Amino acid sequence: MAQITRHHTTARMSQIVTHGDTIYLAGQVGTEGDPVADQTRQCLEKVDKLLAEAGSDKTKILQCVIWMADMKDFAAMNEVWDAWAPEGQAPARACGEAKLATPGYLVELIVTAGR
Repeated sequence: MAQITRHHTTARMSQIVTHGDTIYLAGQVGTEGDPVADQTRQCLEKVDKLLAEAGSDKTKILQCVIWMADMKDFAAMNEVWDAWAPEGQAPARACGEAKLATPGYLVELIVTAGR
């Protein structure tokens, strides 16, 4: 049976959970108040860092779920995403509008990756 490991764990959540060769990241957000493009860049930098810590990288992302506070920012988020995503390695992806945990958050990324 595959072992489950948790990293950066608090009473509420872990930033990284691995189960065998599958890596699950907690939702990543940027700095409140920054424009959506900046928040998206910050989220992706966090994703890169956490995946590296878990022994993976963005070419191994299986799925990304993106929550946006307002879909009017979809194009601005996609511009940053498209510059970051490795060509030919696009994951399965979904994007929707949701009321995020804090009003200043404009985008949140939830990533599942392989090792």
